[in-house]
Amino acid sequence: MSGTIFTKIINREIPADIVFEDDISLAFRDINPQAPVHLLIIPKKEIATINDVEEGDRELVGHLYWVAARLAKEMGFDDDGYRVVMNCGENAGQTVFHIHLHLLAGKPLGWPPYTDRMKQG
Repeated sequence: MSGTIFTKIINREIPADIVFEDDISLAFRDINPQAPVHLLIIPKKEIATINDVEEGDRELVGHLYWVAARLAKEMGFDDDGYRVVMNCGENAGQTVFHIHLHLLAGKPLGWPPYTDRMKQG
């Protein structure tokens, strides 16, 4: 893989507002937030989409959700509620092809999230 913008963040080639890091993951604030709190939680291993997750990645993917819960608790919105989303593919809104969780909080989040943009067909 040639490396995505997320790889460049992991390698500190471009700046990011990092809120968590361990040996296998990194979390940082989204530069285009869709909620008062909008974090991206990424594995340091490059995996393009959910479709590319292999059996050996199960623990890694679970770890990303553990990080989300830990950050929600540390930041104090675990009891208020939050959303964790992972998009898969361009039609689902994935723009960076390195799997990542979006952690959104700090306001009531409606469902479905993109009603105003849903395509009629």
